[in-house]
Amino acid sequence: MSSSDRSQAVGVNKSYEIRTYGCQMNVHDSERLSGLLEEAGYVPAPKDGDGADVVVFNTCAVRENADNRLYGNLGQLAPKKAARPGMQIAVGGCLAQKDRDTIVKKAPWVDVVFGTHNIGKLPVLLERARVQEEAQVEIAESLEAFPSTLPTRRESAYAAWVSISVGCNNTCTFCIVPALRGKEKDRRPGDILAEIEALVSEGVSEITLLGQNVNAYGSDIGDREAFSKLLRACGTIEGLERVRFTSPHPRDFTDDVIAAMAETPNVMHQLHMPLQSGSDRVLKAMRRSYRQERFLGIIEKVRAAMPDAALSTDIIVGFPGETEEDFEQTLHTVRESRFAQAFTFQYSKRPGTPAADMDGQIPKAVVQERYERLVALQEEISWAENKKQVGRTLEVLVAEGEGRKDEATHRLSGRAPDNRLVHFTRPDEPVRPGDVVTVEVTYAAPHHLLAEGPAQAVRRTRAGDAWEKRNAAPAEKPQGVLLGLPTIGAPAPSPAPAAGCGCG
Repeated sequence: MSSSDRSQAVGVNKSYEIRTYGCQMNVHDSERLSGLLEEAGYVPAPKDGDGADVVVFNTCAVRENADNRLYGNLGQLAPKKAARPGMQIAVGGCLAQKDRDTIVKKAPWVDVVFGTHNIGKLPVLLERARVQEEAQVEIAESLEAFPSTLPTRRESAYAAWVSISVGCNNTCTFCIVPALRGKEKDRRPGDILAEIEALVSEGVSEITLLGQNVNAYGSDIGDREAFSKLLRACGTIEGLERVRFTSPHPRDFTDDVIAAMAETPNVMHQLHMPLQSGSDRVLKAMRRSYRQERFLGIIEKVRAAMPDAALSTDIIVGFPGETEEDFEQTLHTVRESRFAQAFTFQYSKRPGTPAADMDGQIPKAVVQERYERLVALQEEISWAENKKQVGRTLEVLVAEGEGRKDEATHRLSGRAPDNRLVHFTRPDEPVRPGDVVTVEVTYAAPHHLLAEGPAQAVRRTRAGDAWEKRNAAPAEKPQGVLLGLPTIGAPAPSPAPAAGCGCG
């Protein structure tokens, strides 16, 4: 069915809302779902309206209570749907892939269930459910089309996710993602670079290369140095100011990638490197194919090549069988690594994973106590590392919606090149998201920097122009490749989904 056929079949002016849970992969998939729905004639539901005609849940399956959360939200919608003829509800994502047949049994008012491999079918499935007046459940077992071939409705005009691979070849015992997203499949480098060039032509100045195991890129096409070559190729794209990537895996993090990061001017000196545990014994139980010495060796090489690099990580506390000695090894690794920030998780059973059935499940009280000690240590380190930034002059990419108190404080917020969050005094001249402001850091907190003095310079950019153009005509239907903002690196002192579902 062509896009025009879909638009005619669905009709115009039906509104949609997408509720997204989980990692950056899900966020990016939701951008694709928005693009598909808008191509089919739907419009975003107003935030202050009385509800959408179509509500789509893009789900995550990595947390123990993910299904309870979903069914609770579905239950709240049941009376709204009963009172609103023609309203439809769709459930997609990892939990839909996992519980395909259960969802409609538990929530028979759901109209469509689709998986991670066939998100492109959503408009067709919605229309089929409407015509046939029965639920449509369609789960593909393998990827039908790489997501990049689908239309996209991105959320921002100045920064974008660019997916370079889907799936994962690892078998970590705490992670269900490979079972739900399949084996790794890589995009052709030319296709990736063409997408980046198209985004830059629309005004994007920052891209984040995205993959479940991003630096394993090339394994599917037989080139072990493909990822470092891709980073270097990004450096040749005129107008692309910042390049990031998430999430890598220590097993696949090679010296050529470090060299590419250090030698390519627009590749940022910021690295998210999941640790998970500092204990060799726990890492083995997790099926993580590296050990503490290997991890710290990577950190040492990165710092030698890029002394200014800001490092972040994922850590799981209370994995089955973890002893106090094991946990002390994690604390030791954190002290040695000096992370700028860490996403810390209390282990929870993830149904369908080997770890869920392991002996030695740790009592909640023990996990909580260890978790609090880890958070306290990392807070201390984050603050100390941020204090080193005081007095530095930084170029801050102005963001939209990063500073929740900006209106009250009359400040603006944005990201430094190393992805640190910076709040700064609003300049006298107009500044738009996507513009770049040069400021001097005057104060550091554990999770942000503050620049209280006047801005040293304001650089209006094509990215700012793109933001202004988009917001000048909000009702205009998006066409072609649109733009997106990755929100990575936000400090997470409490358990929350992190980069790559906490895998990587």
